Amino acid sequence: MAKYETRLHGDFDQVLNRLHDGILHGSMSASFEDESYVQFAGVRCCVRVYERYSISGGNRLSMTLTLVGDGEELFLSAITSGGSQGMFFKLNTWGEEAFLDTLRALAENL
Repeated sequence: MAKYETRLHGDFDQVLNRLHDGILHGSMSASFEDESYVQFAGVRCCVRVYERYSISGGNRLSMTLTLVGDGEELFLSAITSGGSQGMFFKLNTWGEEAFLDTLRALAENL
């Protein structure tokens, strides 16, 4: 598992769309699986799950992206899972880190 969190500033929908497009274009095997969206008293929250194939792990791994917004104040959290090898210990987590690096680069360029 790998995790990335940061605060951003901007339009919720524009940021969400740029992250979504960047994730899907960042890997030939990336796919959008599903989302959950809720809004209360002006605070918006969107949780999305993406998957991609990890060549280094020889399997698929997932990334859960959560974007919370109160006006233009945004908080982004992303957690990857899967793609490692080993029955009792996590080995070879390169695929998880690489998937997260795609998102990290997108967020830092917003």
